[in-house]
Amino acid sequence: MDTAEQTAWIVCRARALGFDLCGVCSVETYRAEAAALEQWLARGFAGQMHYLQDPRRRDPERVLPGARSIIVCALNYNTDRPYSTEVLPEEEVPRGWISRYAWGEDYHHVLGRRLQALLESMQAHLPVPFAARWYVDTGPIVERIAARCAGLGWLAKNTCLIHEQLGSWLFLGVLLTTLELASTLPADGPPPDQCGQCTLCIEACPTAALIAPYLLDPRRCISYLTIELRGEIPEEFRAALGRHVFGCDICQDVCPWNRKAPVTSLAEFAPRELPAADGNEARSLFSPELEWLLGLTEAEFRALFRRSAVRRARWQGLVRNACVALGNWLARRRARSGVGLSENDAVMHRVVALLERLAESEDPVIAGHARHALRLHQQPDR
Repeated sequence: MDTAEQTAWIVCRARALGFDLCGVCSVETYRAEAAALEQWLARGFAGQMHYLQDPRRRDPERVLPGARSIIVCALNYNTDRPYSTEVLPEEEVPRGWISRYAWGEDYHHVLGRRLQALLESMQAHLPVPFAARWYVDTGPIVERIAARCAGLGWLAKNTCLIHEQLGSWLFLGVLLTTLELASTLPADGPPPDQCGQCTLCIEACPTAALIAPYLLDPRRCISYLTIELRGEIPEEFRAALGRHVFGCDICQDVCPWNRKAPVTSLAEFAPRELPAADGNEARSLFSPELEWLLGLTEAEFRALFRRSAVRRARWQGLVRNACVALGNWLARRRARSGVGLSENDAVMHRVVALLERLAESEDPVIAGHARHALRLHQQPDR
């Protein structure tokens, strides 16, 4: 079995295991493309994401000595819900927005199971000894760069990988190996950039995080602010967060390449129903009630989100984000009605009382964001 046959077998096996896409690139090609990361880091864009400074991201051989190839696998996670910011009929109840990728089971586990199965199949089938290691958004490999080098798509103006048929709703996982495999990159190079003159993603970003085509400043990105950032969210960005409590999909929601993207058949990525703390009512991660999120204890958060990507934000971060979202909801409701708290508005009474309790929290970050939300509600009419 030569290198081309090995690659063909691996791609076929990956598809049989449920992956929507699979490709292979050489470590040498990846290394050349990843070198540009140095300039991006030098501009300070990593913010608090110190793990991006790991020099192994530019050289996979530092991760796995003798590494020669990177196998890239992708799963479509597009659901039949059109937008994470969709307004539900019961909009009188304040709800938060969670990024589509976190509605279902933790993608680390979903892809990880399949990558492990692929590795075991390779070990059983391929006639040569090899070393390998796989990662799902957890190791020092920039998956989207590897995917481009494997010919799976182009890197768009919003910096996401776009596949011509599947769009950008893709989870990526990589398997680094010492096998010398044939690349799936076409002879004429990666798929051409098909963004054209479109700038919808840049124009739609509420925080102007896409500072130029193909250039993201994560320090301004809602996903970074609600997930990676620890401590206080800068006040300059709080209003622009809207009701985002975990991540943001706006730059993908507006992308024309996602308009006809197929819906995934995987039940694991459908919006999950989590049991409420009292055990009486299940809660969906699609547009969850802010009062529920704000009422969670740290222990409840850990138990409920144990197998969810939302746990990345940590309890403090999720409650902090929900305070900001509720403050923005209050400000919007006040602007619509033109009045402050009405005696007949039970929802307003309830959420204001909740914020007042949180404003006395022993956690200074939560207390500070709750007080800020209350100020938005209490500010005098203009």
